[in-house]
Amino acid sequence: MMRVLVTGASGLLGVNLSLVLSQQGYQVVGWVNSNPLSNAPFLVETINLADLAEIEGRIMTVKPDLIIHCAALANLDLAEANPELAYLINTDVTEQIAKTAARERIQLVHISTDAVFDGVKGGYSETDLPNPVSVYAKSKLAAERVIQAFYPEAIIARVNFYGWSLSGKRSLAEFFYNNLSAGRQMNGFTDVLFCPLYVEDLSKLLIDMAAKHLAGLYHVVSAERISKYDFGVAIAREFGFDESLIKPVSVQQSGLTAARSLNLNLNTDKLSHDLGLCLPGIDEGLDAFYAAHQAGLPGKLMGFLIAN
Repeated sequence: MMRVLVTGASGLLGVNLSLVLSQQGYQVVGWVNSNPLSNAPFLVETINLADLAEIEGRIMTVKPDLIIHCAALANLDLAEANPELAYLINTDVTEQIAKTAARERIQLVHISTDAVFDGVKGGYSETDLPNPVSVYAKSKLAAERVIQAFYPEAIIARVNFYGWSLSGKRSLAEFFYNNLSAGRQMNGFTDVLFCPLYVEDLSKLLIDMAAKHLAGLYHVVSAERISKYDFGVAIAREFGFDESLIKPVSVQQSGLTAARSLNLNLNTDKLSHDLGLCLPGIDEGLDAFYAAHQAGLPGKLMGFLIAN
């Protein structure tokens, strides 16, 4: 049985990916930091990734066939306020994992972000030059460079995703759902375009990419783009909520600390060609997001959390 190490296994992608891997028969070891898990259908280990000296030995103990590195400091405003911490977690940790995986010939999938682009033109392919505008995005681009330097055979997946999380508060889709279901008004950015992929679809694509032994840089997002405002409206319609609760605004009116890239429409032709399939669209993903809610996934995930 193939053993897979998932870092950041309590995060939005990490926990959903670990569930999909387990369902597909993989032996999963999930590394968590601040959110210990209980009753998860995979082995959970606690690790302080900030202790770089610990990483190599822990990998050698797990002896994985594949590492999917999801762990990151992904809060944009926190990264802006703590750049040293952002580079430690997002770049230095990645370097340590990449060096160990390369030396031991452990297959590696590294999760990057669409935010490595400045969002000026959109339609970005893998050959376009990145130009990150936030500390978070700069630290993630530095991590890509580390992977390319130390383990060029690894997969680098630039992603943007949504889904149900342990806390119920991690993804943009949950933000819209929580406010809409409570009848609260909220803002939706009309001038921020992205290609959100439902996290279970992303998980299956990452597993497929590793199984086919792809290598190098890929854009792993939805085949379609949408504004954040229209995404919120689509969620309202999916669940039968009042879409007028969402106020269309510009990101410049938001008062957010970290700069945001406006047009993160990524081209997915390379991945579609190499996997021989069409990537999921917006409606397909939202249908699955709704179905997961109806099947009780949010409550199941919250049941994994250990009360502190």
